[in-house]
Amino acid sequence: MTTEEKIKQSETRIFKAVFPNTTNHNDTLFGGTAIQLMDEVAFITATRFCRKRVVTVSSERIDFKKPIPSGTIVELIGKVIHIGNTSLKVSVEMIIKQMYPDHREQDIHGEFTFVAVDKDKKPISIIL
Repeated sequence: MTTEEKIKQSETRIFKAVFPNTTNHNDTLFGGTAIQLMDEVAFITATRFCRKRVVTVSSERIDFKKPIPSGTIVELIGKVIHIGNTSLKVSVEMIIKQMYPDHREQDIHGEFTFVAVDKDKKPISIIL
């Protein structure tokens, strides 16, 4: 399988409903919860790509374009965008979808870098 095919095959999409137990006093999704969801999708994407143990080593700037209200659905899309020797970078988009009307808009974008590690937590090659 080519690297391009592995990148396409590892793309990850997850949907989550925004319920009141995940929102703040403004009835919008906690920022920390949004980042946690993004890191989880990025981790799954990275793991699906290299099929090795990976750990998050950094995240790029994450901008919230608008609040994510309770009662909406968010779609998180993870894609591998860069491959190094022991690391890879995953881009994650979070898109707000209304629960009932067919309306969607991009809200958050972030990039997460992972390093592949062996059982002793030492960096190893992403692709053999």
